[in-house]
Amino acid sequence: MGAIVVLIGIALMIIVHEGAHFAAAKAFGMKATEAFFGFGPTLWSFRRGETEYGIKAIPLGGYVKIIGMNPFEEVAPDEEERTYRTAPFWKKSVVVLAGIASHLVVAFALFFIVTAAYGVPKTGPDGGPVPTTVVAAVSAVTPDGEPSPAASAGVRPGDRIVEVDGTPIESWGDFTEAIAGRPGAEVEVVIERDGTRIPLRVTLATIQRPVIVDGEVVTGDDGEPVTETVGFFGVSPELETERPGVVAAVGIAARDMRVAVEQSVVGLWQLVANFGKVVGAIFGGNDEILDEVRPISPIGLVRIAGPVESSLLLLALVNVFVAVLNVVPLYPLDGGHFAVALYEKVTGREPDVRKLMPVAVIVFGFIVMLGLIGIYLDIFKPIQL
Repeated sequence: MGAIVVLIGIALMIIVHEGAHFAAAKAFGMKATEAFFGFGPTLWSFRRGETEYGIKAIPLGGYVKIIGMNPFEEVAPDEEERTYRTAPFWKKSVVVLAGIASHLVVAFALFFIVTAAYGVPKTGPDGGPVPTTVVAAVSAVTPDGEPSPAASAGVRPGDRIVEVDGTPIESWGDFTEAIAGRPGAEVEVVIERDGTRIPLRVTLATIQRPVIVDGEVVTGDDGEPVTETVGFFGVSPELETERPGVVAAVGIAARDMRVAVEQSVVGLWQLVANFGKVVGAIFGGNDEILDEVRPISPIGLVRIAGPVESSLLLLALVNVFVAVLNVVPLYPLDGGHFAVALYEKVTGREPDVRKLMPVAVIVFGFIVMLGLIGIYLDIFKPIQL
């Protein structure tokens, strides 16, 4: 279900972005001749009024054609007054920034909906979240890269762990204690799925983990973390949640928006700064960089989509990142169009847009490369869950 939510959400994100540009332009009397989802050859279209709407073959975006937005476009004299280029600065600003605003509005709405409908993690006496015995996610592999016992046994998100070798599991602490103390052992883990108890015979993996005392990692005389040998099953728990009121949910959504914007700015900078290393990882370089920064395509987004609530949060983060990307004041991004309009307003002169074409080609090429790299990595070096 989560994968479907993500796919539909990405398509709607594109439609809403272009629809925001379109609505703003039409509200100001500008003429929009085309509004398409996708690029390339036209698969289907229809005309209503002066605008052709439709779907193109490559579903990697969309566009709205507003006359006069392309400075090299020839426009009939009787339509010149309806062009983007003759509009005042504030109208141009609204039109080009409407797409960015749409992402931020959608992201805030998604954060609010998830908070109000699904709640927020409940905190225990220690101030930390309270885990349940219900499985939230299943690791595909162990830290050593081997198939995890849970994945091999067919454990699914939503399963509830009820017993380990005949001992009832009342809390997540009971389960972790039972598993950690039996590295490499064969155990029977009983799960409950849809009201039915299912016994699973598994051999626990053996891993090394840092020793933690009072929330702090213990280090040795050499400054390195002290480790211990423990058993590994490969699941993480759902957390107990509580639903806040509407006012509190608005505040939480605003906080999540701020954090998402900060993370997106850092993530975008890391993609730019480490672009060479990411490319190198494809051609036999150090894959460790991919654990820190990597582009992700819709293929990867669908793959990591979890339950509906986590998929909605994922879509919120994608919307924030796309908004941050479009703020960058470089042609042909929305921020680039705004920068040109601002230059005209401040200087009173029209810029020579032809000089910006090399920048536009570089920016467009960079974005296309990120998309292609993301698709390649999501197919051949997918994120391990």
